[in-house]
Amino acid sequence: MSNDLRRVRNASDDPATTVSQGVPVVSPPAPSNARVPRTRTGATWFGLCAAALLSVVLIVFMLQNTRSVRVDFLWMNGSLPLALALLIAAVGAALLTMAVGAARIAQLRRLSRQRHQTR
Repeated sequence: MSNDLRRVRNASDDPATTVSQGVPVVSPPAPSNARVPRTRTGATWFGLCAAALLSVVLIVFMLQNTRSVRVDFLWMNGSLPLALALLIAAVGAALLTMAVGAARIAQLRRLSRQRHQTR
């Protein structure tokens, strides 16, 4: 094979572009079935779609469960719609879970910083 047919990397080190006989040759585009990298924007879009769908389901649930129930908790008592009582309980559980998760994340960050400083 002659040297003029050999492809040499361009100075820009762009893997899609090579030089052959002094003329840049661009590689063909990736096949259409190639995987697209995941991005924060895509994850945010998916999260917003999931939240919108969950909100619709929650609204339907609340509209179907308007019957009033009696609730007693510690020294408090009263009556409120069943859906609202369940929503308050779910939000309380979510807040408790987030507090425990935040404490664990802080613990792991502190451990990571300590290990990084000892190196």
